[in-house]
Amino acid sequence: MKKLNLYLIITIFSISYNYAQEFNVGTNIINTGVGFGGNFGSYSTSSQTPGFGVSFERGVWDLPGPGTVSLGAYLGTKTYKYDSLGGNDKWTYTIVGIRGAYHYSGLDVEDLDVYAGLMVSYNILSFTGARSFGSKPGATGFLGGRWFFAENFAVFAEASYGVAYLSAGISIKF
Repeated sequence: MKKLNLYLIITIFSISYNYAQEFNVGTNIINTGVGFGGNFGSYSTSSQTPGFGVSFERGVWDLPGPGTVSLGAYLGTKTYKYDSLGGNDKWTYTIVGIRGAYHYSGLDVEDLDVYAGLMVSYNILSFTGARSFGSKPGATGFLGGRWFFAENFAVFAEASYGVAYLSAGISIKF
């Protein structure tokens, strides 16, 4: 009975980890995640929320060599609260962006999608308090990877200089 259970467990893991997941032309992926740190909130804060983000990307063309370029969109937000002499100030940053990435497929690791890219964005600042600051355009680079546990489901981690320094979450491929 123990051998049967062991074979069953090995079979289940073999099936779930046996998908070749290169990012190709026509691939669509939605990411949703939570991020920590960030380049906003340069003053000392009394509290802050994690960064929350969602992005979409589609493989649009193959490049010579091992890789595919994707284009997509990003929406993220993060809130800081500050204690000041006049009371509490609340800053909410919302980033709306267009991003492009290069997905490198030259690694001989199944189920792994590694990528790097750039994003051009508009950083919207909502502020309640005594001072007023404006929204502005922005740009950032990012580096990330996805590990597929099933044909259409993955976890991802991404480092960037935007709403969060490090984000992690889930990805759905369709």
